[in-house]
Amino acid sequence: MTPLSLDSDLWCRRFHPSPTAARRLVCFPHAGGSASFYFPVSAALRGPVDLLAVQYPGRQDRREEPAVQDLHRLADGVTEALRRWDDLPLTLFGHSMGALVAFEVARRIERAGGRIDHLFVSGRKGPSVDGPELSGPLDDEGIVAEVRAMSGTDARLLEDEELLRMVLPALRGDYRALAAYRADRDAAVTCPVTAVVGDQDPWTPVPEAAHWSDRTTAAFDLRVFPGGHFYLSSRADEVTAMLRDHLTGTLRT
Repeated sequence: MTPLSLDSDLWCRRFHPSPTAARRLVCFPHAGGSASFYFPVSAALRGPVDLLAVQYPGRQDRREEPAVQDLHRLADGVTEALRRWDDLPLTLFGHSMGALVAFEVARRIERAGGRIDHLFVSGRKGPSVDGPELSGPLDDEGIVAEVRAMSGTDARLLEDEELLRMVLPALRGDYRALAAYRADRDAAVTCPVTAVVGDQDPWTPVPEAAHWSDRTTAAFDLRVFPGGHFYLSSRADEVTAMLRDHLTGTLRT
């Protein structure tokens, strides 16, 4: 097993440093996704919020590293990287696979005595303890078909054989990690949790997103936006406003 890098700069992208910010938002990408997915959110929140976007191994400038095929191990790596960034209160936002990674990171930080102000879990049903997170085929054809159906990746990229070869290793690793993931039956966080979902998401029906309420001992909220699995792209302004209101509202209390 290849050791994970301990270099925080490899794990965390700080696109718009905000030295006067009083809150920090850490964003976790979806399967096959990269830190740059959150560049527009970082630009919109610059100033009052210091945003870190997580870069998983196996993509973009970390393409030479093997993708991590174990979400628990991936969460270990992110948690270690965030030790450098504990000078501000942390809010976590994860989309799809990133929701599970953010949940596991929040658990680890809390177990170590740290504090998470809030956890946003987007586009992902509450963690399963009895069955796999994925039940579809994990061959390349099946993975590409599912990604295309989610509309989360530019279709031109999926048709470009050279580009497809570049992104497939990360997608394979992420999907295998999802297929193997199980949450502990009593796994929960002590911070408030907000589940966010598109009302037409075929992979995360609204009632299943509501199951996240079982994974916190604190307050729970459910926010539903118009759209499918990648509602946060078509509703970017509204999602960013939700995060801004939460983070700046926290500052006022």
